[in-house]
Amino acid sequence: MTLATQAVLKVFLEDLSASRYGFDIAREAGLATGSLYPILARLEQAGWVESFWEDQESTELGRPRRRYYRLTDDGACQARSALEATLRRTTPRSWLPARGALG
Repeated sequence: MTLATQAVLKVFLEDLSASRYGFDIAREAGLATGSLYPILARLEQAGWVESFWEDQESTELGRPRRRYYRLTDDGACQARSALEATLRRTTPRSWLPARGALG
């Protein structure tokens, strides 16, 4: 799992109830949008993320419609597990929290 994908998953895990649009995710994760959208597409294809367009038309909004993304229930479980596994592989044992302590 790339560092960029980990950053995106961490953004989603900050608030599981929040739906976020691309620019918001990119800003929070510290990524360019050109790097973000392929990650979101892969996560959506894997079933970890679901997306939807906002209801209003762009003429009503005065801007282009936003596509919102959020973790699925399964995606949240998978994301936590994947991040914890990555942490365990890359962190010296003496620095690790107890198993399951990440959420």
